[in-house]
Amino acid sequence: MNYRATFHRAALLLTLGFANYRAPAQTPTPPPSADPKMQQFVANLLQKMTLEEKIGQLNLVSVGFDVTGPVVSKDVDANIKKGLVGGVLNTYTPVAARKLQALAIKESRLHIPLILGYDVIHGHRTIFPIPLGMAASWDLAAIERAAHIAGQEAAADGVNWVYSPMVDIARDPRWGRVAEGNGEDPYLGSLIAKAMVRGYQGPANDMTRPENVMACLKHYALYGAAEAGRDYNTTDMSRQRMYNEYLPPYKAAVEAGIGSVMSSFNDVNGIPATANHWLMTDLLRNQWGFTGFVATDYTAINELEAHGMGDEKKVSELALNAGIDMDMVGEVFLKQLATNLKEGTVTQAAIDQACRRVLEAKYRLGLFADPYHGVSEKRAKQVMMQPAFIEAARDVARRSMVLLKNEQQTLPLKKSGSIAVVGPLADRARDMIGNWSGAGDGKQAVSILQGIKNAAGAGVKITYAHGVNVTDDDQMIKRLNAHGGELNLDTRSAEAQIQEAVQAAQAADVVVAVVGESQGMTGEAASRADIGLPGRQLDLLKALKATGKPLVLVLVNGRPLTLPWESQHASAILESWFGGTQAGNAVGDVLFGAYNPAGKLTMTFPQSVGQVPIYYNHKSTGRPYVGELLDKYKSRYLDAPNDPLYPFGFGLSYSTFTYGKPAVSQASLRPGQGLDVTVTVQNTGQYDGEEVAQLYIRDLVGTSTRPVKELKGFQKIMLKKGESRALTFHLSADDLKFYNDDLKFVSEPGEFQVFVGGNSRDVQMASFSLAAQ
Repeated sequence: MNYRATFHRAALLLTLGFANYRAPAQTPTPPPSADPKMQQFVANLLQKMTLEEKIGQLNLVSVGFDVTGPVVSKDVDANIKKGLVGGVLNTYTPVAARKLQALAIKESRLHIPLILGYDVIHGHRTIFPIPLGMAASWDLAAIERAAHIAGQEAAADGVNWVYSPMVDIARDPRWGRVAEGNGEDPYLGSLIAKAMVRGYQGPANDMTRPENVMACLKHYALYGAAEAGRDYNTTDMSRQRMYNEYLPPYKAAVEAGIGSVMSSFNDVNGIPATANHWLMTDLLRNQWGFTGFVATDYTAINELEAHGMGDEKKVSELALNAGIDMDMVGEVFLKQLATNLKEGTVTQAAIDQACRRVLEAKYRLGLFADPYHGVSEKRAKQVMMQPAFIEAARDVARRSMVLLKNEQQTLPLKKSGSIAVVGPLADRARDMIGNWSGAGDGKQAVSILQGIKNAAGAGVKITYAHGVNVTDDDQMIKRLNAHGGELNLDTRSAEAQIQEAVQAAQAADVVVAVVGESQGMTGEAASRADIGLPGRQLDLLKALKATGKPLVLVLVNGRPLTLPWESQHASAILESWFGGTQAGNAVGDVLFGAYNPAGKLTMTFPQSVGQVPIYYNHKSTGRPYVGELLDKYKSRYLDAPNDPLYPFGFGLSYSTFTYGKPAVSQASLRPGQGLDVTVTVQNTGQYDGEEVAQLYIRDLVGTSTRPVKELKGFQKIMLKKGESRALTFHLSADDLKFYNDDLKFVSEPGEFQVFVGGNSRDVQMASFSLAAQ
């Protein structure tokens, strides 16, 4: 097959801005907090406001179609008219949004507009792959474009504030919310954070434009390090680890000019984030210079009571004094701040400051000039799910897919013969758009079965069998379906379902098994202690393997899974994630070779759950295990290897790529200088394809222990078959810096190793040194 045809949409992709990413020369300017016009406008408005109205601006209520917690706001219309509501979440559509906004600007005393928020995580109406999937594209231009499309649709639908990007570093795949983030690496996570801020707010942070929205950084902070991978759980770590490994993506979003921040549910070293003055004020505002406003997550102030921080009056005081500006749904500020002020536990200046920040956000959005932000039904019809948006969703989905195995070139599939498509997720359009799919409609998504049919053409006979249910656990089914799981179950026995699938496989040339998790099994409050394939799916795969037919697995999931049997026995494995509105067509493109997969994992896949947490940029112990079976007194397991199943950065192609030995431009680097690392990459396969060349470093000696590898650069390149290209990566002394035990950001003289390769494991090495000042 000629894989030059693979990229037949190149012209469209250039139009959509999906060229190879290059970092901007300058960091975008943060929101202009010193804008004198804004300052004067807000100051004049504050002078007119009563204490009750000021506190009202700090009140964020829930109205509408989606509820993300146990509380639904009451008496909203009346409170808006009284000036007691600053913002509303979970309402969209032009009619609903304009109705709420009209209450505020026509019937409240001071006519202050509302800020309207919604969880736009990976698309609004047009749904893109889950963020963990998009991150696997390593294509920052594509990610930025996806965020911009999501923002355009949300803005046209009445939303002006989106709760994204979620940039929590996560190394425990048991945590369901890994689906919403970008994986385990702070360097890549920081670049993605900046790309998404640009996508939502525009490259100039001009949020008055009708196609732009205000982004909200979440979850600040360290939420992805929750103990045991259990949602909402405690986080406890050293400040040094925070600064080096977990905080960089949050800081990057602030540097990109993000307009708002959301506090996380977890406590941080004994102080819940929502009451943590060091986190919200000392670090975020005083060290990083953040000038926007901070909102809580859903009822997070109320939940300070369960954390053991005091009664409602006390937690109101703690949250405001920590630096919280807006109370999501809990209405604690509305009930308690006036009493706090009277008793002297908070100051008028603190209330005014919080109110000022909320009003400044509305000013930056242009809501005082146009409270409706250009929202109309006509505009919504013009914007939603445009053909270019649908095509972009298909392209991003393809770019996100990771080929984990391809034994004897099982893939791409031939457009002839017969294929049995089996599995509980093969014909599940709803599951394609995944969790946190906003205003997306699963009925508009393309299932994988349909996508395979679309791609195969008339020359392929396709049969379908359900296989087994995604789970038969009654308790799991009840739990999922009570909260939008939408599991439709086959009531036949698993044995009967498997037998039907086996018969279909026996009559086919190749089997495509679509297995994984339902969309309700990942996301918020969806932690799993066992991250293997749920239910009887493995039994199904074993029965299909026994037929002797080539077995292709298409994984649909929102987290790394443990796949020891699958990785050994499947002929090919394609990680498709929850791929969005165009998931099925994208899978079809990849399976049949209309697109050559190039995705790379951004989160390590463990061999067993007992290895968790597992991540590539770990520290070395004093007794590192190097593979000697009888070497007892080393850091190792007795019953499992240390190595992951699939390492960070891993992903195959239908082609193969060979790396030469990297060369450094000079053996020694001085502070203030730069150093180039050059490597030749050759496409040694039979197809044109893309490759993500990755550069890592290791600081061999430091005053603090350093990771065995750290990602410091990557280039995504297109090579024709047989083509070679010399790549150059630039390193400066600043790239070698880290936060030492005194939290000083330093580079230390000494020896370094530099690694280049197609993933974090399979690399070639060179060395250099950093000279003393």
